[in-house]
Amino acid sequence: MLDTLDIKNYRSLNELKINSLGRVNLITGKNNTGKSTILEAIALYASKGDLSLIYEFLGERGENFKQSESTKNPTEYNIRSLSSLFTNRVVGFENENVISIGSLENTLFGEQTSPEKSISLRFVKYYDEVQRDNHGTITTRKRTILDNENEKQIPIFKFGFETKMGDSSYILSLDEDRPYRYGFRNLSIRSNESFQFIRTRNIDREINGKLFDTIALTEKEQYVIDALKIIEPSTDRIAFIEENSRERTAVIKLSNVQNILPLRSMGDGINRILTIILALVNCDNGFLLIDEFENGLHHSVQEQLWKVIFNLSEKLNIQVFATTHSEDCIVGFENILNSPDNSMEGKLIRLDNINGKIRQVEFNAQELKIATDHNIETR
Repeated sequence: MLDTLDIKNYRSLNELKINSLGRVNLITGKNNTGKSTILEAIALYASKGDLSLIYEFLGERGENFKQSESTKNPTEYNIRSLSSLFTNRVVGFENENVISIGSLENTLFGEQTSPEKSISLRFVKYYDEVQRDNHGTITTRKRTILDNENEKQIPIFKFGFETKMGDSSYILSLDEDRPYRYGFRNLSIRSNESFQFIRTRNIDREINGKLFDTIALTEKEQYVIDALKIIEPSTDRIAFIEENSRERTAVIKLSNVQNILPLRSMGDGINRILTIILALVNCDNGFLLIDEFENGLHHSVQEQLWKVIFNLSEKLNIQVFATTHSEDCIVGFENILNSPDNSMEGKLIRLDNINGKIRQVEFNAQELKIATDHNIETR
């Protein structure tokens, strides 16, 4: 669990320090202040800089540039794609041009990002070191990063992109067409992932079905059913059935209706809750990331859903980060955060764009209550 968060040089977040986080955190702010960018950064941290996830994010934003008629060099368009991750899209191979995402620690020199608890991303120049046996067969291959001293001694080098966490490092070669062919989407539906990321886009029934498979006939299945009762109290059971050879769909059994019903016939709200809860019960000891929490949810159910999230995140040891533009969402969050039976710490973090720099204002439970009671703007 992150107690603090330090993001440097990632997209619009040139330097953002959040000094205190709770188990459940709600992020607010005007458009284009970096709310979704924080969720992306935490996902990259949780995945230890998974390259397939990076390319998925680039694709979602239209930044995974393909080879064009005018650009025949794969290195050129790979660098152009990956430069989108950096503040101001700067391309540099110096040590200073690094994306850093992690937690803060106190040192003799003040608060600094902990190398063991952070990931770094950067462009590098490297060369391949190979060792051969007596027959000339390559036995080991190692990619070595060039620095200012050895660059002059190695006239032939390649361009790469390094992801690093602690002592673990990987260098992606940028001179290949489609250097990372496999989308993270197929990896994210494995059970026991360290995080789940719920986007603002339409519900993905394929992923929901596979997430349900991992918890079917366990205690967690009852957690899902209880959550659906927020909207439909007569919910008895749910299942996923094959609609065709390529898609499975959720069906629901109500205690007062004889026939099984397709869940999507019951509206966006109950399907949104299903997506959120399935993700939540599939990231034990990890992170749940929800972009635009209020999507598809009437204000009357948001507080009840927050209660479920608070309870299950504590039970399953999950840290939650969600974004919102909704005042109803904030009020529901505050009511659960300050309810007598809640013992967990939660935070609201509002992002502001001040003269082109993103700055945060942090509200603990007491401060948030004062703000909502006095109609102080927190969005």
